[in-house]
Amino acid sequence: MLRYAVIFFVIALVAALFGFTGIAAGASEIAKILFFVFIIFAVVTFVLNAIRK
Repeated sequence: MLRYAVIFFVIALVAALFGFTGIAAGASEIAKILFFVFIIFAVVTFVLNAIRK
């Protein structure tokens, strides 16, 4: 349990670092692009799987 507490504390520190320094705006734009790229990959994979079966 202590291990998870330490892990979440480190994640919170990293999130605070991004949030308080202004890096979050750039990171959110990258996250939006990656989200749509992976959605497209997922749809293509599902279609190819459906065709193959």
